[in-house]
Amino acid sequence: MSAIEKPGEYPYTRGIKPDAGVWTMGQYGGFGTPRETNERFKMLLAQGLTGFSVALDLPTQLGLDSDHPLAQGEVGRVGVAIDSLADIEILMDQIPLEKISQVRTTANSIGYIWAAMFIALAEQRGVDPNQFGMFIQNDVLKEYIARGTQIFPAEAGLKLSVDVIEYIARDIPKWVPLAMSGYHIRESGSDAIQEVAFTFANAREYLDKALERGVTIDQVAPTLFTFLSSNIEFLPEIAKFRAARRTWARIAREKYHAKDPRSEQLRIFAFTAGSSLTAHQPMNNVVRTTVEMLAAALGGIQTMHVSAFDEALGVPTEEAAMLALRTQQVVAFESGVLDGVDLLAGSYELEKMTDELAEKMWQLLEDIEKRGGALECINNGWFSKELSEKAYQFSMDVESGKRKVVGVNIFQAESPPFKPFAIDPQSEIDQVASLKKLKANRDNEAVKIALANVGAAAKAGENVVGPCVVAVKAYATVGEIVDQLREVYGKWRPNTTF
Repeated sequence: MSAIEKPGEYPYTRGIKPDAGVWTMGQYGGFGTPRETNERFKMLLAQGLTGFSVALDLPTQLGLDSDHPLAQGEVGRVGVAIDSLADIEILMDQIPLEKISQVRTTANSIGYIWAAMFIALAEQRGVDPNQFGMFIQNDVLKEYIARGTQIFPAEAGLKLSVDVIEYIARDIPKWVPLAMSGYHIRESGSDAIQEVAFTFANAREYLDKALERGVTIDQVAPTLFTFLSSNIEFLPEIAKFRAARRTWARIAREKYHAKDPRSEQLRIFAFTAGSSLTAHQPMNNVVRTTVEMLAAALGGIQTMHVSAFDEALGVPTEEAAMLALRTQQVVAFESGVLDGVDLLAGSYELEKMTDELAEKMWQLLEDIEKRGGALECINNGWFSKELSEKAYQFSMDVESGKRKVVGVNIFQAESPPFKPFAIDPQSEIDQVASLKKLKANRDNEAVKIALANVGAAAKAGENVVGPCVVAVKAYATVGEIVDQLREVYGKWRPNTTF
């Protein structure tokens, strides 16, 4: 790295802009019914939230409607239940789209439906979609590696994600059609090098397929974000963010020959690490998340989420969610962390760590390419094997005391009684009833025709986003759309060779 490299200059180790600015404060949340989540978001927005991430419940992420037998007991538990456009209308009630800088979600396996719903909502409100910041995660490949909400075989999942990238790049260029997610890879046990390298390997699959469809690198890359974890190891995490920017810049320039400098600039959404949270002495988590978010801030990220201290126990309480937001605000506006760019530049240890991590990330990326790329490593189980081994070692280190966790294996003490947030069982009953009413009152003939067109587009190998918009506007449900596609693509069957 050149000694005279400045912030805002290639390879962007020191930051993608020459000056400091407040990051987007985007808290992740959602639970119960769309109405309950709407109230939580309006409260946070009134308190200074500048973007928000919609946590979807597991049935929604898996393409199951709330009335599906497999959804029973899970509706609204770890996120909000979204069955149709009617739920999006409630979720975003009294929230002006054009005033929101970022709306994000955990929609990976159903990214195409999430895009369709917000396109339909914008049309309904008479708002140009390019007037607000829609941030579709849409990174299905990491689901096969780390999380497990994939629905279709990996090739089909990849195709649907690229459908979104292609559609958005051409019709709504201000939206983010892909947020490459390393966060869940890290949460599944990876180290920092694997987190970034696996994520960028996945990104190459999306970009290669998008380019095959005639989309240019400079149409897509300037809008991309990456989700990365910010863990408790302070200096190594700062170095990781810097090394990730350098590595992405090399990929964009050397592999894709990008002409637009924005294509080389990695925009980072940092999440404080959920895996560092403990149910033992949960108030200790306030300290952990503060250290983690400070590392992210010093690492030059663009958007941040701070985990609530009680997330190891369940959905955050309103008080815990508020404290997480206030943590961001105190650091941003009181600490002086935004007085300059790359404030720790020149630190011997930090620069050394950055160089070492960047080199190892590049080496691992080359190794993955030699193995046939990310898709091959998913299908043959290599990614999963690597993560399993790392996760096992981490667990053993905590168990043996080699890795110290305050309140867990050292300085243990009885925690004072804590009442976690409780999901009202009535929420599931209400959501199922609402879905039943929707199906009874909509134009079911129009739904039938729209769903048939979704299936026909899939069979023909065409982009499904447009037909999904039509289906969503007719109030077809998430489950109904996914069922159509499942008939074409089949189901995901895991590799068990290891």
